[in-house]
Amino acid sequence: MQVIIIGKRLIPAEQVTFVEPFDPSSNPDFKPEKDYKGRVVLLNREIVLTEQTPQEFAAAHELHLFTEDSVAVSRTIRFKIEVFEPTESFKPTKPYQTRLKWSDLAGDEQSKLLVTAPEVVFAELVKAKVEQRATAKRPPARPARGRKGSRRIEASRS
Repeated sequence: MQVIIIGKRLIPAEQVTFVEPFDPSSNPDFKPEKDYKGRVVLLNREIVLTEQTPQEFAAAHELHLFTEDSVAVSRTIRFKIEVFEPTESFKPTKPYQTRLKWSDLAGDEQSKLLVTAPEVVFAELVKAKVEQRATAKRPPARPARGRKGSRRIEASRS
């Protein structure tokens, strides 16, 4: 299991869902002593702030980066990809085109909106999965046992 250390926290890499830029002006009451640049969102929706940008975090921990959004997503999470269309009750200020969906640890559906086109998101995530499978190492093949016994017996014969 790969562990990511952020400050004093040790986080299993498979718990990281995505990393996005941290905007301190979004909460003027929050005055951190460090210069946080990224917001790491875990599978359970817990948030951990990091001094790395999403680009730096993605490079260091092998996440897939959508440069148009400055959002890095995990390669191990199963995402559903949908076309996003604003509704009467929800019209965001950014021109979002894609909704990423996943299940959190409780089985509830979570989502993240992206500006990147859904076709691009789909193509890049599928390509990333194929590349990840291609680079995965297979365990070494075990030597075949003979018809008459165990490896220890076979080793003592030679």
